[in-house]
Amino acid sequence: MDLKSNEPFWLLKNGLMTSYPSLKSDEECDVLIIGGGITGSLIAHQMIEDGYNTILIDKREICNGSTSATTSMLQYEIDVPLYELIKKIGEKGAVESYKACSDSIDKMEKLTQKIKSKAGFKRKKSLYFASKKKDVVGLKKEFEARKKAGFEVKWLESKEVLDTFGFENTFGGIVSKQGASIDAFKFAHELFDLNVKKGLKIFDKTEMKSVKYLKGYNLVSTTNGPQIKAKKIIYCIGYESKNLIKENFVDLKSTFAMVSEIDHDKFKNITSTLVWNTDDPYIYMRTTDDGRLLIGGGDEDFQDPKKRDALLDKKEKEILKVLNKIKPDYHFYTDFVWAGTFGETKDGLPYIGEHPKFKNSYFVLGFGGNGITFSVTGMEMASQFMKNKKHLLSRYFKFGR
Repeated sequence: MDLKSNEPFWLLKNGLMTSYPSLKSDEECDVLIIGGGITGSLIAHQMIEDGYNTILIDKREICNGSTSATTSMLQYEIDVPLYELIKKIGEKGAVESYKACSDSIDKMEKLTQKIKSKAGFKRKKSLYFASKKKDVVGLKKEFEARKKAGFEVKWLESKEVLDTFGFENTFGGIVSKQGASIDAFKFAHELFDLNVKKGLKIFDKTEMKSVKYLKGYNLVSTTNGPQIKAKKIIYCIGYESKNLIKENFVDLKSTFAMVSEIDHDKFKNITSTLVWNTDDPYIYMRTTDDGRLLIGGGDEDFQDPKKRDALLDKKEKEILKVLNKIKPDYHFYTDFVWAGTFGETKDGLPYIGEHPKFKNSYFVLGFGGNGITFSVTGMEMASQFMKNKKHLLSRYFKFGR
């Protein structure tokens, strides 16, 4: 009998945390947020803080999209290494983008403390190791670029990686002080619960059907029937933005992850470290707040949910093969294995800002491995947009860049 679950771990761990009604009558607001995942929860929190009458809708149940499948690793490292990003967009933009992600981890910690979160936020170091000898040159360039930019990093030779973390067959790596992990599914629900008490209205199983851009406001029709009159719309719909925006600005990828009980005797410092490597696609590891080991990777182009999910067994074997290389004596007993979909951009950066074809609207689309930290940056940016102020990162995160 196969007792492994192919449902996302966070969804099963937390269960149905809160139920919200669907939209049954016409509504009016200052800000309509479309998308009820971790990004939507953060932006809604900011809008309520700023005093706006805010409504949020989602076509699914709240947090049951990508947020239920995220690995919730909070890193300042963007999927495109800093030294490569400097070549793509210049030193100022690259360093500021990395620093924004670093600052987002600090802001996330303060927010979890402020709301007395029980979502397991934990500060962690990050180990980025070379899985092949040929990767060392690039990884050392990355180390130097981060050091020059002021990030607290340390280079470890392969023996030091073995002694510190117990990983074999590596070729050295970068240890960064700045990193964290959280249960993003739970945290998003906590933010929603808090802000509903402050006036946020949430309607799930409510899908946007069409938008009319009128003078000074948008009129949003829903598949349920009722309409919402909103001065501004903020789209927090992640990879599903590809269905809305016609130009090719993001590539969809499938990623695979699994969770197991952990044998602490066979790992060193794993509970306090995020781990990833130089493979393409890379693998990543972290522990969960309830003491399990999460490992994932095996990314490939997304086709459709059925074909993605059909690859679960194959991807599980691929990922465990990589784990076996660095931990030959370790047996991983898979309890949960699941797949998720995410967006990958050409420069690893998000799209946050206006789009010329969507009036009175903003997008906060945090793609790649930094979706959550980009969304925290998006809180500040959206707040400034609403006040007609400019943001330093807008030119680097804009559409058409």
